[in-house]
Amino acid sequence: MNTPTVPEPRTAAALAARRHKTETALERVHQAIARLRREKAQVSVAAVARRADVSRTFLYDNSEARAAVATAMTEAGERRTQILANQDDELEATWRERALNAEEGLKAAQTEILTQRTRIGELLGQIRDLQAEWTEEAVQRITTENTTLKQRVRQLTSDNRTLDERLKAARSNLRFQDRRVADLEARITDPSKGVRQ
Repeated sequence: MNTPTVPEPRTAAALAARRHKTETALERVHQAIARLRREKAQVSVAAVARRADVSRTFLYDNSEARAAVATAMTEAGERRTQILANQDDELEATWRERALNAEEGLKAAQTEILTQRTRIGELLGQIRDLQAEWTEEAVQRITTENTTLKQRVRQLTSDNRTLDERLKAARSNLRFQDRRVADLEARITDPSKGVRQ
């Protein structure tokens, strides 16, 4: 039984055409990966296949294409992890600053309340000590001042309560951010867990 053989020049031409087609497809794959990186788009087998106009089978079967896609996906994951970590650091710094500001405001309010209470005590003492010597008009003026100071103390007490609530909220947010940072650090050290969006 004689099997027909393909002439040598036709085989060489077919192999050269196939090599050229593969090289062209690989070039398109590299260009697609570069475009996805420039656009900061997600790198995946499907995205590269779509952009490079090649089949997914080609990306899986061709070792150079498979390695290029795997490297790009790894780098994109590392960039995404770094971006998330940076964003969490910024949020944590913001909440820390808010908590510190709330603490400072709370201390200032407490100092002001103590000052006002001391002043009220002094005025009440003066009224008691000198009440017999003072005119009705002076007593009325000091009573008015005393009422004003009491209202100021009530206002400062209310402000103090508000600042205390803000401080508690800021501390709660800071604890949440600390847990979030710890979670991200755990995921960075163990990349098998993946990055949640």
